[in-house]
Amino acid sequence: MHRTLPAILFGAFDRHNFGDMLFPHVIAALLGDKHLRFAGLAERDLSVNGGHHVMRLQQHVESLRESPYKIVHVGGEVLSCSAWEAAVMLLPAAEAMEVAIRLDGDHDAQLSWARACLGTDALVPYAVSRAQYPDAAEVIYHAVGGADLVARHPAQRDEVMAKLSLADVVSVRDATTQAHLHNAGIVARLLPDPAVMVAELLGTQILAYARDGEAAKLQALFPAGYVAVQFSSEFDDDASLDTMATQLKRLGAKTGYGVVFFRAGAAPWHDDLQAYRRIMAQMTVPQTYIVTTLQLWDICAVIASSKLYIGSSLHGRILAMAYALPRLNIRHATHSPYGKQWSYAHTWEMAGMPGVVTLDGIHTAALQALAVEPYRMRQTAADLASAYRRGFALDFASRR
Repeated sequence: MHRTLPAILFGAFDRHNFGDMLFPHVIAALLGDKHLRFAGLAERDLSVNGGHHVMRLQQHVESLRESPYKIVHVGGEVLSCSAWEAAVMLLPAAEAMEVAIRLDGDHDAQLSWARACLGTDALVPYAVSRAQYPDAAEVIYHAVGGADLVARHPAQRDEVMAKLSLADVVSVRDATTQAHLHNAGIVARLLPDPAVMVAELLGTQILAYARDGEAAKLQALFPAGYVAVQFSSEFDDDASLDTMATQLKRLGAKTGYGVVFFRAGAAPWHDDLQAYRRIMAQMTVPQTYIVTTLQLWDICAVIASSKLYIGSSLHGRILAMAYALPRLNIRHATHSPYGKQWSYAHTWEMAGMPGVVTLDGIHTAALQALAVEPYRMRQTAADLASAYRRGFALDFASRR
């Protein structure tokens, strides 16, 4: 990439979601470029929580009207994110709930409302093409995901494929997405998620928070260690919380580790603090704690300082992989077992490390994860970082 050519990093880092907020930090650290701009579908300043001040993509494009630029889609499940989902997740929680209830089941009304909110007719707004931005010198899709793209509405899939067919570079983070694109005639390179680089590139910053932030408090509270646990709002039902609490209590009793709950995202449909408080009421063992901070680096430090990660967040898993820690993802019993978490683990995870389990399998899977040899986890972390660096060099090589 020409260092003098402005690059607009475009993605869902305009809302509070752990993984999305990490992506621009990784790319900026690797590029070392002073000409980067950070764009989403809405203007948001997430710098107070460790993110970026993000402008709307159109604002950046208009400011660069007389200059060539590149648009880089940076990570995330952007190929499967519909206009309705994108618009709701950009709302405050209370407004999102009201809109979701009011328009529930009315697809046409949802789409009309979303288009009005976002100012675009796109069905998949976090994906753009040269047809929309003909002045762009390059359009790059870097390590993006779309594991459930095949299950989406045909019009949505067609739009994604049309946009990707005009892209200069397409790379994806899991083999499921790669297969979907291959079947549509789109050639996509496979490389790990950018977050595999977090320990190597951003470790100094995370270590500072481990020493002075929430993680330092946790290490004092739980000298034997703790399990970092996270779950999204889809698990906020009595049966799920009861099962999870039972499994975590068994795990704590077996290992002597504390149980620390934390949120990996505060945007709508992500993690709900009230659900965490509800499960805390069922955790009768004394060694439990809720981390309430939404500071990105505190979240990283909480995971990096743990003995084991358990959660629904894909990037909770990927950060644990980067730090060579045991990990496992959870899914709701009523949901498909083949989501983005399974797809990523199936593509990149080491033999013997659990992938995605239902809640009643937490205890058994956690003990399996804890039994994996540390040297093998360190080797996997190093291999993923090397694979990502190679893919990054190809995606960002100068072509124009």
